[in-house]
Amino acid sequence: MIGLRSRQGESELRDALHRVRGGLIGIAALSAMVNILMLTGSIYLMLVYDRVLPGQAQATLFSLFLMVIVAFAFYGAFDVMRSRMLGDVAAALDHSLTDRVQRIEARVALERPDARELVSPTRDLDQLRSFIAGAGPPALIDLPWILFFLLILTLVHYWLGVVTLAGMLVLAGLTLVAERVNARHVGAVNEAAAQRRMLGDRRWRHAELIAALGMRQRMVDRWRGAHRLFLAEQATLTDATATLSGISKVLRMFLQSAVLTVGAILVIDGKATAGIIFASSILAGRALAPVDQAIANWRGFVTARQSWSRLAALLQQLPPADPARTALPAPRATLSVEGLTLAPPSSTRPSLVDAQFRVAAGQAVGILGPSGSGKSSLVRGLVGAWRPVRGSVRLDGATIDQWDPDQLGTQIGYLPQSVELFAGTIAQNIARFEPDAPADLILAAARAAGVHDLILALPGGYDLEVGEDGSQLSAGQRQRIALARALYRDPFLVVLDEPNSNLDHDGEVALIRAVQQVRARGGIVLMVAHRPSILAAVDLAMFVRSGTIQAFGPRDEVLAKVTRPRAPADGANVAVLPQRGGTP
Repeated sequence: MIGLRSRQGESELRDALHRVRGGLIGIAALSAMVNILMLTGSIYLMLVYDRVLPGQAQATLFSLFLMVIVAFAFYGAFDVMRSRMLGDVAAALDHSLTDRVQRIEARVALERPDARELVSPTRDLDQLRSFIAGAGPPALIDLPWILFFLLILTLVHYWLGVVTLAGMLVLAGLTLVAERVNARHVGAVNEAAAQRRMLGDRRWRHAELIAALGMRQRMVDRWRGAHRLFLAEQATLTDATATLSGISKVLRMFLQSAVLTVGAILVIDGKATAGIIFASSILAGRALAPVDQAIANWRGFVTARQSWSRLAALLQQLPPADPARTALPAPRATLSVEGLTLAPPSSTRPSLVDAQFRVAAGQAVGILGPSGSGKSSLVRGLVGAWRPVRGSVRLDGATIDQWDPDQLGTQIGYLPQSVELFAGTIAQNIARFEPDAPADLILAAARAAGVHDLILALPGGYDLEVGEDGSQLSAGQRQRIALARALYRDPFLVVLDEPNSNLDHDGEVALIRAVQQVRARGGIVLMVAHRPSILAAVDLAMFVRSGTIQAFGPRDEVLAKVTRPRAPADGANVAVLPQRGGTP
């Protein structure tokens, strides 16, 4: 099955290459012209020695020189055109795959967040594009033309062909060695580089925590260890490549001298002219130059081949969306969860097991439970961020995977436990970066979240740049703006994970009012709650413990079941809700 999937992914990549076949055919034709015109120098040298010098024919020399100028001009033009066409082919390939690759990138980020530095289809596509537009493909394209130059040398004299063939076999063996060496070391270099990037990214994301806890030097030491490993692996690869490249160059120069020697012997025996000696030496060097260039660029070839294989596998993991998918109407009636079992990405241990409940339009559910009980896992499954291990989430009877993800996203409002804003203006964040978003809808969402006046009080108002991760705003401001984003375009299902964790009294009042408005317009709200005050906005409650739903029903009934007496020092009984905290 894995092999079949890989072949299907490769078929998609080959289809992308097939769409640029016209450019590839043009590149092959230009390569033919470039290699044929490379005979110019050898032919010119042979004619000068065998025709011009013996007869002192200056007119012939000037005529030949003009022809050489024209030939070299065409050679340069064709070579430049080939390089530009390779760049155009690389860009076209990137353009045809970018959308698919970005969708895969988004899916990998959801399903394998721990593999951020190790799995990156965007990086693999970049490496493919860079290789195609670089010096590697011309070296590989020119390899078959070795036989052409070998044939020319053989036609001059078979011994010249034999010596050149012997050198070609030696260099071919050297190329196989280069393949094995590079394949072994390139993977180690990439892995070490990924580890170094991961540690560097961690220092950026957790800079405040690292500084506050006095961990800076320890983080530097860890990065330095990864950096030393990277440098060691890179040095090993560089040394191996340099050694093989050096051997290749020496062998090529030795072979040119050997061909020159054979030519001299042929001249002495009267079987060749003096011009053939030098011309054949140049031809032999030209015949073996592609091998030398291929060895020098073999690392890029191995990297591109590995990127191709990874990309082919990832393309299969997320098949293209079916363009004929039937568009479903916007949900309006129910949310039902049936036997839902969820596990964190890259984990086989369920964090929520066999969840089952049903909520109708106009209802709101407060989700309660101790830390690590599975509350945040549940809300991630409801919005489609986590794929079910078993069971389903249905809106109006249809599983959420029957909707196009972008279409479904307009019907869901989600405020995660960790509030995330993006670099851009407040208005852009509220509108979810929708192009040409109507201003009245942005203002309506802000008013629904009770944050309109707060935004107007900020410098720049709705056009204030919030910075990456909303760094220009306080935690409470970020949370209230994120609530407005969740309410943008009046989604049917609104899922809020600890929406009041950073709110003051006024913010909580605005939150309760927002939940009531969603219910009034016929929407559904599910809200992870820890403060009893916000439970006033819900009519249903759910208690989650140890990954299972242990109670679900009318709010007051569930609260009566889950509150428990705790005996303080003075002996009085106090009813307490489950402790505050989120699930991973």
